[in-house]
Amino acid sequence: MIVAISAVIVTLIVTALLSFGRFTRTETWRATVTPLASIIGSGFLICGPLLAKEFGSAAAIAMALLLLLAYAVGAVIRFNIVHIENIGPQLNLHAPMAWFMRAAQTMLAIAYAVSVAYYLKLLAEFAMKPFNVPDNLHILTSNLLVTLIIIALTALTFSGSIKKIEHAAHATVSLKLGIIAGLLAGLAVWWITHLAIQTDTPPMKLSWSGLPLLLGLLITVQGFETSRYMGASYDQVTRVKTMRYAQWLSSAIYMAFLLCLTPFLERASHAEGVAGILDIMTFVAPLLGIFVLVGAVSSQLSAAIADSIGSGGLLIEVSRGKLGISLAFITSSALAIAVVWLTDPFQVVALSSRAFAIFYAMQAILALWVSLKTNVGSLAARIGFGSLAAICVVAAVMGAPAE
Repeated sequence: MIVAISAVIVTLIVTALLSFGRFTRTETWRATVTPLASIIGSGFLICGPLLAKEFGSAAAIAMALLLLLAYAVGAVIRFNIVHIENIGPQLNLHAPMAWFMRAAQTMLAIAYAVSVAYYLKLLAEFAMKPFNVPDNLHILTSNLLVTLIIIALTALTFSGSIKKIEHAAHATVSLKLGIIAGLLAGLAVWWITHLAIQTDTPPMKLSWSGLPLLLGLLITVQGFETSRYMGASYDQVTRVKTMRYAQWLSSAIYMAFLLCLTPFLERASHAEGVAGILDIMTFVAPLLGIFVLVGAVSSQLSAAIADSIGSGGLLIEVSRGKLGISLAFITSSALAIAVVWLTDPFQVVALSSRAFAIFYAMQAILALWVSLKTNVGSLAARIGFGSLAAICVVAAVMGAPAE
């Protein structure tokens, strides 16, 4: 009972602070919310069971390595926010670097369209669970629900600003972070009140065979690149700073969640995805099972909103400002709706994972290219850019699709 009470109290307090706190009305927090929302999708729910199964008691070490890799890729994107954006407008449309930049943007546009459709398809599946929708109407109902959500999000940009859609992201992130805080509090209280109970932990497993899964999990901590395409609303300094904040906060959440799962690693190693973490939380306290379901829905919605913002910003940059905010969002939404109706996002999510990895590799190559061209950055930075490009290519080729 104390576990459930603690979780509810912490959830209410954190959600209220993030919804009504004075700091949440600042430009810094608004710019932090979008990448943060995109990073924390369903990944925080599935990483624990997957890493426990593959790495045993070394799951926390594996998570730390994954977060370090993501932060290094984020550093590349932050470098490009300043240097690529400054050099890009000066390039001839037919310059090799300009062609390479457009190729990278095309790859990201594909990844965004698939990821938005996928996030919302999962949301629809969760939302439809309480209702006994006939099998012959299931796909049609799901696709209609997703389409309506995408249209509603697009309508929020008709004012010519992304502020309204950012408010939607803010609301979902506040709820999501509140629920995550409640889950962490519940796990922590369970741990403290059961110190005398001996818990089994799986043996440590560290081998090269786990590398494909770890690289595939890069998609679950992806999302920081949305800051790169918010230039219509925030300056470079703000985007660089707030992307860093988003990565710090999300990394702390991922590590805290995994560490709090330590007493349940043996159980987690036999669990399967979101359903597995649902079983674990229900074991800790039945109420936490509800928290997981609400957290999963809010996570999918906030991640979809964040990627929609990133996609709209991407199209504005690709069109060199010829597309306004509303038209850019209409275009990206039409692409996402096409993916919803013409494909099964559960099957093509592997394409999204690989597309993001290839996009990151191309961003690292661009960073190295610009560094050599403009003589900006140290030798160590250039070695880092080249190394990250190689790692991301390996992730695209070898990575097991985590989603």
